This record gives sequence, structure tokens and C-alpha cells, in this order.
Amino acid sequence: MNQPYHTLHWQGDASGWLRLVDQTLLPGRYEEVDCRSVEQVWEAIKVLRVRGAPAIGVTAAYGVVLGCQNSRPGATAAFLKRVNAVADYLATSRPTAVNLFWALDRMSNVAVEHATLPNVTAAAIHDRLLEEALAIETEDKAMCTAIGQHGSRLLSSGMSVLTHCNAGALATAGDGTALSVIFAAVTDGKQIHVFADETRPLLQGARLTAWELQRRGIPVTLICDNMAAQVMKEGRVDIVITGADRIAANGDSANKIGTFGVAVLAKYHGIPFCIAAPSSTFDLSIADGSQIPIEQRDAAEVTQGFGRQSAPDGIDVYNPAFDVTPANLITAIITEKGIINGPTFDSIRKFVRA
Repeated sequence: MNQPYHTLHWQGDASGWLRLVDQTLLPGRYEEVDCRSVEQVWEAIKVLRVRGAPAIGVTAAYGVVLGCQNSRPGATAAFLKRVNAVADYLATSRPTAVNLFWALDRMSNVAVEHATLPNVTAAAIHDRLLEEALAIETEDKAMCTAIGQHGSRLLSSGMSVLTHCNAGALATAGDGTALSVIFAAVTDGKQIHVFADETRPLLQGARLTAWELQRRGIPVTLICDNMAAQVMKEGRVDIVITGADRIAANGDSANKIGTFGVAVLAKYHGIPFCIAAPSSTFDLSIADGSQIPIEQRDAAEVTQGFGRQSAPDGIDVYNPAFDVTPANLITAIITEKGIINGPTFDSIRKFVRA
């Protein structure tokens, strides 16, 4: 049941709008939402209508285009101020995924560079911003494909893969990061089975990963997060592959809460634990994982998940959205440039800058 869909796509020219799959409604309903203002883009990122580090980056780039539409007729200097204001605003939507800030910096830099051209108008800079946002989307699709092709080499027919959260097409503009490895392996003719952690409290594994794999006709078994140890103990898992939202210079990797625990379990059971992420996810300005900002989310996600109360009124809640897996637990990082085995500060810096 390979049914195509577009996680996000731009409609029209620079005066157009962004259309997104509303992931808060999946798997029960498949609906798209149109973002026609930067405020709607900010809200879509904040409430997880769109999520996944690469997809957030692409969405933010289009958000800059939307936020500057009304400034097209003005002066160049005023337009550049608007670009900076829009980028600063979008940067407040979520703190952990570095792709968000990478895309915003790229869009701001393009605007400044284009403004140096002789007789350039605000409208011309705005058109150039749309070109850049489209390029970011195109590049993300190509990176997903390359990650899949490199990662497929790690999988053999008959293997069972455990993944956590969602790092598929819904998290990117292309075929995903962790799931692109699985999709590529299946395309290569390999028989692959997937265990999908449900990924509490927002159930991205149950709602999104299982949905994607089922649509692609790939055998998938859904398990509760606290079943992973038992499934590994029974010898049902051959490799773990997850995505990442930010990777520090030494290889420490932030991903959805619960990933660190899965990595510890994999180490104990002698199972390879791999990260799949594009080079835009590396943040070489951060020495190690202790410096990665961790988003804290609303307590209601834990106490009243999906509208049903599951805890006493007034209970204290700690709800970090991400955790950090130390580099010494990571067997390899799969990127669009190839595979970094046993990631270290030196190997990552050399690889990313190659």
C-alpha cells in the first residue's frame, strides 16, 4: 500500500503559501493545513503540526518568505530589518532542533548577500528568498536519499530494526533519515522488519512511524516503550536506528525523549545503535551534549494525553521533549556523505567539513 503524500510543499510564487500535513491528526485523519502567515508557521512548529528536525528547517525557511510578503513594496533596508525580525520570531518556536536555526541563518545570509547587488529591490530579494527556501527543500530530499543509500549497506535481508519516535518522510521533505535507511534497504530487495517504539508521551512512533511503514507495505510491529528491553533480550532486534535533532561536535546526540534509554539497552545487549541525520544536524559550535538546550513541554501532554485525564489534578510533572545519547553509546552516524563509525570529535569535524 505505497500511497504517496507530501509532508510539506510550497504553493505558487513568492506571494504563495505553505501547505503541510497536519501531523497532530494522524493516524486517524489525513488533512493538510495551509500556512499563509509567519504566525501560522510558528504555531505549526510549536504545536507539532510539523515536526522532525529537517522538516522544521524547511518549514522555517518558507516561514521567512511568508513573513516578508507584505514588505515587498518597501525599501531594501526596511526589508532586511523585516527578514531579521521574522527569523528571530521563528527561532522562538522550538529550541532543540538545530536545523531550525541553520535554515534561518541561511535565509538571513542570502538576503544580506543579495542586497549588495546594484539597484536591487526588496521584491527581488524576496524572490531570491523563495529560491533559497526551495533549494533547502530540494537539498533535504537529496540528503534523505543519500542517507538511505549509505545506511542500506548496514542492513541484510532478514534483519529486524528497532526505531524510536519518527524519523521518516513526515520528519523531512524527503524519505526521512532513519526510515530512509529502511526504505532504501527494501528497495534494494532486502526483507526488513521494524519494531516501532510507541514513543510517549505524544506517541510519534505509534501514530506516525507505524502509519508510514504500513503505507509503504513494510512489516512493522508496534511496542510500548517499556517493552524494548524484553524484545532485545529475546533476540528479536538486530540493530537500532534513530534520527537526531542536534549532534554536538563530539558526537553526543539529542533525540526524542527515551532514545538515551534505548541506546543503553542496546549497549547492554550488544546491539549496534546508529543515528541517521543530515550534516545540517551537526552543531560544531557545541562541544558536547551538556550544552544542547532541551525543550520542556506542557505538563498536559503527560497528564491529559490526547484529551483524556490519566493523572491526578495538581500532580507535579517533568516533561523534557528530548534527551542526549553520549557518543560512546553510538556505533555509527549515517549521513548523506557516508557513515561515521565510532564518532569522535576529530572524525566528525573532518567528515562534516569534507
